[in-house]
Amino acid sequence: MGKYDGLAKDIVKNVGGKENVAGLVHCITRLRFTLKDEGKANDEVLKAMNGVVTVMKSGGQYQVVIGNHVAEVYDDVCAVLGMKEDSAAPAEPKKGKLLDRAIDVVSGIFQPILGIMAACGMLKGFNTLFATLGLYETTSGVYLIINAAGDALFNFLPLFLGYTAAKKFNLKPMLGLAIGAALCYPAIQSSALAAAGEPLYTLFEGTMFASPVYIDFLGLPVIAVDYTGTVIPVILSVWFASKCEKFFNRIVPELVKFFFVPMLTLLITLPVTLMLLGPVATFGSTLISEFTLTIRSFSPLVAGAIVGLTWQILVIFGMHWGFIPVYINNVMTLGYDNVMMPFFACTFATSAVVLAIFFKTKDKKLKEMAIPNFISGIFGVTEPAIYGILLPLKKPFIISCIAGGIGGAFYGHFNFRKFILGGMGIFELPNMMNPDGSMGNIIVALVGIAISMAVGFVLTMVFYRDPEKAVETAQPTPVASEQTAAIEAEKWSSQARSRARPLPSARCRTRRSPPVYWARALRSSPRMTPSTPRRTARSPICSRPVMPSAC
Repeated sequence: MGKYDGLAKDIVKNVGGKENVAGLVHCITRLRFTLKDEGKANDEVLKAMNGVVTVMKSGGQYQVVIGNHVAEVYDDVCAVLGMKEDSAAPAEPKKGKLLDRAIDVVSGIFQPILGIMAACGMLKGFNTLFATLGLYETTSGVYLIINAAGDALFNFLPLFLGYTAAKKFNLKPMLGLAIGAALCYPAIQSSALAAAGEPLYTLFEGTMFASPVYIDFLGLPVIAVDYTGTVIPVILSVWFASKCEKFFNRIVPELVKFFFVPMLTLLITLPVTLMLLGPVATFGSTLISEFTLTIRSFSPLVAGAIVGLTWQILVIFGMHWGFIPVYINNVMTLGYDNVMMPFFACTFATSAVVLAIFFKTKDKKLKEMAIPNFISGIFGVTEPAIYGILLPLKKPFIISCIAGGIGGAFYGHFNFRKFILGGMGIFELPNMMNPDGSMGNIIVALVGIAISMAVGFVLTMVFYRDPEKAVETAQPTPVASEQTAAIEAEKWSSQARSRARPLPSARCRTRRSPPVYWARALRSSPRMTPSTPRRTARSPICSRPVMPSAC
């Protein structure tokens, strides 16, 4: 039994039970369920559950936001579901809107490698920083070994994406790895072919798609492309291979299916990829880069402000995944990204707003949540702060978006760039160092952080107010009711004594008091309630009670 076994059981129960779960993956903070029927999930119960931040529905997924310890909860949920990690992906692609399906595919492919990508990026960034500071030479063994650890994933990215894409498209994972490895094979890379000799001819000469041809396949041209570090070609290739595998599984006899199906799948997939899918994907990457640069060239300041202003909103709905390939593609094709990087301001704007709430609020629970969420935000994970504090309070979330937009506008105006993939939060800074060793980009990064945090902190301190607590009217307890009745009775008695005139003497029993006197006395006395003990007035002369009917 794991640490979060109880929470895992409650989550599975309230998403509709084991039989309602078609698949499960997780990202940095969320469990992303693929449910057969989302109507069976108990949204409000999950949101109120201790250990769950909130629930979101986006991209065809039912997302349960957990926090930074989501990986441990994921393991326990898989154990409750009886799923192994390799079988947690949905068995059938979920139908729905095209945008939802696209986001689901992208997130499913990239989520599993985000952690190792961030780690490798940090190694590359710190290695560059330490070499620039003169701690060791770029020819030293320390530099080469650390660089190998950091570069491995990015040079052989098609292998990693081939594996995760195969799981997403229900292809055997080893086939996905084989396709990714083939795309990284040194002899077919454009750089290796160019070094070996002149091209046979050039296709699309005079356009942005000009492509040299060095080899052919049965007389058909093979466009030379450097596939190492690419993203889209391997995803398209694995998708095509998944269709081929299904086809061959239907027609190949059971006796030889074990090795004939993967052989035929590779034999068809790789030539089609190198002659058609790879070049088309490369042209698409070029178009994406040109399109994003064209948009940015219209007004870098406005483009940066839009990215910074809307990024947190995209994160809420999980739609930011749709822009991750653009960011990776820009770094791989251009050597840097300056289109999506204004979102860097949002991380620190959110952290500053949370810190201001810590100083401003008198709510003990908010104070307890603020510091861990502030630290998490500084390290690049803002979802706990967004869902746990900012969204429920509404105004601080708006302030964080405004501060992120101002910081993003600054970054856009000063052409802020990131040169190496990976890293999160403050650990992204080394990856923003210009490869030529200049520090200008780092200075822009630090100034942008200061602006975003200052704006977010000041606006929150000025405009944030603790929400008024709803006053609950509790039902009085039996003891309280008795005490209240006694107090009211004593009060009635005091008022009766102070208002009543001296009653007629008990000795004058023959003289009847005027009826008007008693009526006035009764009207001036408080009404008796069922819980008030009955009191009788006493004559100041006679010790026995005197009632209105006396005499």
